[in-house]
Amino acid sequence: MRLALLGPAEGHVGALEAAARFVQSARKVDRAVYLGVDGALDVIVRKWAADLVGDNPSEDGVWRRSVKACRDADPPAIDRYLESERARAALRVFESLPDVETRAVEMLGGALAVIIHDKGQLNEEDMLPARLLLFGKSRPAVVKQVGQRWFISPGSFEEAGVMTLDDEEDGILLTQFDGACKEVRTEKLTTHRATKMKVSAGA
Repeated sequence: MRLALLGPAEGHVGALEAAARFVQSARKVDRAVYLGVDGALDVIVRKWAADLVGDNPSEDGVWRRSVKACRDADPPAIDRYLESERARAALRVFESLPDVETRAVEMLGGALAVIIHDKGQLNEEDMLPARLLLFGKSRPAVVKQVGQRWFISPGSFEEAGVMTLDDEEDGILLTQFDGACKEVRTEKLTTHRATKMKVSAGA
């Protein structure tokens, strides 16, 4: 499992678009979550989908598009259509948080990750089971361990903007990238729960 975190665009929409292409094509992520709440990534992904299959790129329109594209088409044209639809379907890797209160979850390294825009919205119910708290509202990138929990933010595109988290057998590999999608940091995060020991007094 490879998860990408895309920080808030903060007006740097071109950088966000380049980063989204990077994590999909170069990093081949399984899931990419935009941690801003301005809808910027949704606009980008809708444009990409429309460029691939036309003005109505929704899932509901797939049958209408297939009839229009394939009814009188020759085999090469049908192949091109299917390739475009596969590329559109691959855009499902991208997700956005719709508002500041929405939480998403993921399991990484055997630990629960809670994904939110503003960590100030986290409550005790969020915090207790989580070992990874992934948030967007931060200008610089953040990688900070507090007790058994990691607080992680890719930062906004004003300063940073991109991280990937790889679920590996011995933990989670965090990779941070700068605004030009150049790797600037890697770190192995451990998410093991502390072992509780019960000591009984001798007779």
